[in-house]
Amino acid sequence: MFTIDAHLDLSMNAMEWNRDLRLPIATINSREAGLQDKPDRGNAVVSFPELRKGNIGLVVATQIARYVAPDNPLPGWHSPEQAWAQTQGQLAWYKAMEAAGEMLQVKDLDGLEKHLQVWQDNRSSNEQKPIGYILSLEGADSLVDVGYLEVAYEKGLRALGPAHYGPGRYAQGTNATGKLGPQGYSLLAEMERLNIILDATHLSDESFWDAMDHFNGPVWASHNNCRALVDHNRQFTDEQIKELISRGAVIGAALDAWMMVPGWKRGLSTPKGTNCNLEVMIDHIDHICQLAGSTDHVGIGSDLDGGFGKEQCPYDLETIADLSKVPDLFAMRGYSEVDIEKLMHGNWLRFLRKVWS
Repeated sequence: MFTIDAHLDLSMNAMEWNRDLRLPIATINSREAGLQDKPDRGNAVVSFPELRKGNIGLVVATQIARYVAPDNPLPGWHSPEQAWAQTQGQLAWYKAMEAAGEMLQVKDLDGLEKHLQVWQDNRSSNEQKPIGYILSLEGADSLVDVGYLEVAYEKGLRALGPAHYGPGRYAQGTNATGKLGPQGYSLLAEMERLNIILDATHLSDESFWDAMDHFNGPVWASHNNCRALVDHNRQFTDEQIKELISRGAVIGAALDAWMMVPGWKRGLSTPKGTNCNLEVMIDHIDHICQLAGSTDHVGIGSDLDGGFGKEQCPYDLETIADLSKVPDLFAMRGYSEVDIEKLMHGNWLRFLRKVWS
């Protein structure tokens, strides 16, 4: 089934992990043998061949670069200008992949429909089709000031999460506390003017509710799971999920094991040891469906290779192509073919068509 993945850090993997995503996944991993600079070396699960194998023809692909103040221990850049330059290098990689025929930026309704026609054409194999990408910015720190947002929009930016991990220049993120800053309100107003989608993922609880009070544009959550199943501030409470449902949002289920099963200890826990498989992702999706009373607000935003690899994925997922197992698992819970299509691509498409109409 045609699949949309609403969160992949492709340019980060290319530029910081130095992975040539055009290569077979085995080749990428073999080239990392012996490397220890990243925790997931040799455990990659995402490559262009695997996306095509899984019929994943459209993704939301990120730019990401955090600014860190002197007292911030998180990895990042020491000035917003450096962070901006990093995101522009990431954008240059996307453009190089477009020039090579590997990817195609999708930024409006006409482009979306044309791209879908290409992937629905069974006369050519997936190997010949470019992977569509919608450009998203994960964390707004790299926007030197709000005026940079229009520059980013002109380059194709269509979704933005104001925060990532820790305190941010515009909002507070995972493991941080507090509302938006003054720049955050200006950012939301400019996003609304430009019709940029607000990605609620990673917002601290206070920043989440503050953003909901001040933003009237389109909202989604590209990669987020349920706090009722894994109790951590990275996850959404039922009240937050209900708020997103009321705003017509779609929430993408993430496949990072620590977000899927409670009690995960990085470097110690294993997917099999915690019984973390794709069924657990369905648990989180089902929870949202029960709160909504429908399947209209769920999708996939896998976050695969988002700073972790096979060592921290469901044990029944060897590569991202194994998202093709999800329809049968969803069906086993009693969901219909129509429901499955909504999960795999339909809800994201309905959302985008409404926003871009």
